[in-house]
Amino acid sequence: MTVQEVFGSAPAVAGAALALIGIWALWWLVRYVRADKMTRASMRQAIGVRRRWRRLAPMVGLSVTDKTPPAVIVAPDGKVPKPRVLIPKIRVAADRYGVLVHAVCLPKVGLAEFQRAAPYLADAWRCTRVSVLPDQPGTLVIRGVRVDPLIVPTEHTPSGAVPEDLAVWDLGLDEYAQPVSVSLANVPGVTVAGLPGFGKTSLVNRFICDTAPSDAVQYAVADGKVTSSHEGDYADLTDRIFAFVGDDLEEANALFTRLVKLRRDRSASIRALLGVKNMWHLGPSAAWPLTVLIVDEAHTYFRDYKGSDTRTKKLAALAAENARLVEDLVKKGRNVGILVIIATQKATGDAIPTFIRDVCPVGLSFAQKTAEAAVVALGEDIRNWPDASPTALQDPAYVGVAAMAHQGRPGFARIRTPYVADADAARIATDTAHLTRDPAELLEELAVSAMRVDDPFTKREAA
Repeated sequence: MTVQEVFGSAPAVAGAALALIGIWALWWLVRYVRADKMTRASMRQAIGVRRRWRRLAPMVGLSVTDKTPPAVIVAPDGKVPKPRVLIPKIRVAADRYGVLVHAVCLPKVGLAEFQRAAPYLADAWRCTRVSVLPDQPGTLVIRGVRVDPLIVPTEHTPSGAVPEDLAVWDLGLDEYAQPVSVSLANVPGVTVAGLPGFGKTSLVNRFICDTAPSDAVQYAVADGKVTSSHEGDYADLTDRIFAFVGDDLEEANALFTRLVKLRRDRSASIRALLGVKNMWHLGPSAAWPLTVLIVDEAHTYFRDYKGSDTRTKKLAALAAENARLVEDLVKKGRNVGILVIIATQKATGDAIPTFIRDVCPVGLSFAQKTAEAAVVALGEDIRNWPDASPTALQDPAYVGVAAMAHQGRPGFARIRTPYVADADAARIATDTAHLTRDPAELLEELAVSAMRVDDPFTKREAA
């Protein structure tokens, strides 16, 4: 191409570039107009982050000097080029809570340097807090939140769709507005503690509403706050619960005994019926569903009764037997697909016996009044993370906020769990009521079906 041709095509190239810029500007403007007030503020914040980055990065120690001369050692004018200052490249995205920045690492400007600079970035970007975590090799993800997600109440509307993975429990958003989930695969038990009215039951309700559309999960509930199923927090969900008991210790004992029998029957037949020793190798199914026992206000069933009269002795014996039965489910039910979720206000040994509590690998705690209550709920390590302690969640603004240990990395996360409206819970229960089955009946049907398949006469008939 000649020089004249190059200059002749310049207007067309410039016009195409302007057209692309115009399309991008129109697309951004449409997004801005359609966004809510919080997202608009974040979009303006993202523009400031991009525009000021090249000046800000060296000021906070996020640059490196390249002293190696380029291929041309001497410039045409005889001067040696000055060393270059390299600055990490970034990509910035905005959401309701702030900005998400992806940065490319440089030699001597990596994870440690960005984490050291995080407080300065928070000040410069006008963020409540900034976190820095590894992303892909050679890149980092920097999360800056302008609005604290922990104090912004959220609501969750169950879709009614079958979840893609029953083993994943979506909990909510962490303090950086990032989704938090916990894996329930091969988990025998979960403990949930916290002061009354701070969100324990709402957390469990969301779990039921999200998983209820699947016929591969069944629920049993023991609610120590009420006497019958039409009372309390689970009243709207009773159509989707195959067994429910209130605060009567004898009824609870009968339910726990029934589930222990299910555990034993499953243990005895799992290899013959499923061909594996661990149900999680195949995953839950309609014939062998994940059976979830929810024990709310657990201290009702496990407390140590003191007294010498006949009634107190009977209650003490029932409480001890209840603890033994639930211990059996927690310690032996994992591989056959039984999960126990235990909720109480204060997870001390009198509310949840330590031989049960200490073998539950997943623990969450909403607000607590004392450091000792936080320790028994989350473990001794919470003392090393005072900023994440549930004792700092007693303000009414933190209703629905829980603390839990990070899965996969050190430390603890604070999570804003969403509220599920009673009408939505009732809708899900009504729509999925036809899926409610007793797992013991399903096991019997599966065994009968397997016997028919193995029967020589049946095989001849089929042939």
